[in-house]
Order: sequence, then structure tokens, then C-alpha cells
Amino acid sequence: MGPVSQIQAGVLDVGYVEAGPADGRAVLLLHGWPYDIHSYAEVTPRLAAHGYRVIVPYLRGHGTTRFLSDTTARSGEQAALAVDALALMDALGVERATVAGFDWGARTANIVAALWPERFSALVSVSGYLIGSQEVGKLPLAPDAEYQWWYQYYFATERGRAGYDRYRREFAKLIWRTASPSWDFDDATFERSAAAFDNPDHVAIVIDNYRWRIGVSEGEPEHAALEQQLATGPAITVPTITLEGDANGAPHPEPSAYATKFSGVYSHRTIDGGVGHNLPQEAPQAFAQAVIDVAQASS
Repeated sequence: MGPVSQIQAGVLDVGYVEAGPADGRAVLLLHGWPYDIHSYAEVTPRLAAHGYRVIVPYLRGHGTTRFLSDTTARSGEQAALAVDALALMDALGVERATVAGFDWGARTANIVAALWPERFSALVSVSGYLIGSQEVGKLPLAPDAEYQWWYQYYFATERGRAGYDRYRREFAKLIWRTASPSWDFDDATFERSAAAFDNPDHVAIVIDNYRWRIGVSEGEPEHAALEQQLATGPAITVPTITLEGDANGAPHPEPSAYATKFSGVYSHRTIDGGVGHNLPQEAPQAFAQAVIDVAQASS
């Protein structure tokens, strides 16, 4: 990855990496949790070599991204992350971009493509359609499904918050291993990303994100209108490619469950070879090719 730049965007001072020609078609790459911008370390140069202007930000609570004010709520709700992405586009003077992501980043990419298709012209989403609502999140699942989300309920407790704060790296490494059971990452690869979790707001953002999903955290009033829109499950109209690794150990829906949520040009690709949850880092060529293909479909 290239040097990290900083720019004030919305309520944040965002740390981001940029590559490729400044006048190239923009691509916004959004990472998930517990990951960071290095999930795109091999995707970024591939896209830049094809002439794209690639923008890879640290999400709120990660890396060098900081809040501009101590009084801003450390919200992790889905609408807040989407507003961050739009604010970054405005700050960088980017009118339109292809947006791509996995995990939290895929959810954010879904949201911005659904709500602002005039700004986000194409989408690549790992694990498909991930826009949620608190009302749905409050509903109990079957026991085997609840088991997969154990950390969400752990985080709903004070013990969980304190435990994550104390054992950030151990927790992240456990998620990496269970979500990508065939990925043979080394310690240096892990530590390169784990440094992003030292952000002073990291724990607050992560805990609020998962508490919001199940209604333990109420969310911020300024995002209420957006959350009402998202609760309707809006269709995504822009050209979209969804991806799934054949060895994704994290909870994820089957492609058939969300195909109808994409009403524009749409296709799904399953990436073989023991590819887990962190798809852009485990299969960078396949991810980059999906971005190139969907961007061309939107031109």
C-alpha cells in the first residue's frame, strides 16, 4: 500500500490510501471487521494498473481515522458508516465511483449503492445483500444460526466490551481463523492489520455496531430517517457482481436468498480454492476482475 493521507470529511479526519491516475474512474474499496485497508494490498495495484483511481479508507475506529470532535457519538450503526463514505467522496471531489467491499464494507457499499445510485454507479459485494434493520435483528434465529453470532451477544454485555478491549488482537486472530479456515496467513500479515485496532475509538465503534444490530444501542437521531429507508430493504439498481468464497466460515446468506434484491445488471460468482471471508486479500485477482467487469458494465 502507498502512503496514508488524511482528509477532513464529515465528522472525521479520514486516513486513506490512493493509487492510480488522479483523472481515472474512481473505485472506493471498503474493508470490514476485524480487518483494515491491507485487505486490498494486492487489489489496489491491479486496479491502478488498469487506469482506475483507487481510494481505500480506514473506517471510523480504525487506523489513522479520527473523529474531529470529542463530543461526536461513537456510533457504529450502518447508516453512520454509509454517511462517512459519502462524505469522503465529497471531500475528495469524486462525483461518481464504483464501490466494493466485504463484511462491514460490503454492507456500507450496499447502502450507498441503494440510496445514492447517482454517486455510486456500480457495486461489488462479498456475501451479497447485507442491508439490515433493527427490527429484523431483534428476531431470534434457530440455535445453530445464533451460535454463529456468539460474539454479537458477547459484545452486548459489559464483560464482552471489556474482554474485546483487553484482547483485541487475540479476538481478531480468532475471527480470522474461523472466518477463513483455509487461509494460511502469517504473523507479519496479521500484525500489519492488527495495528489498525489500536485506534482510540476502535472498541467503542465495534461494540456499538453489534449492539445496534440487535437493538441494544438505539442509534443516533440524525440517522433515523436513513435507517427508516434501509429498514424497507431497498432494491439495488446499479450493475452489481456479488462474490462468495467457497470456504467462508463466517455467517453469510446463500446467493439464492438475495438475488432478487438486485434489479439492475447482476451476476454472482463463487470463488473456489479454499477462499474464506476476507475475499479480496485471499483472492485478489478474482476480486479485482469483478471490479473491472462491473465498472465496465456501468460505463
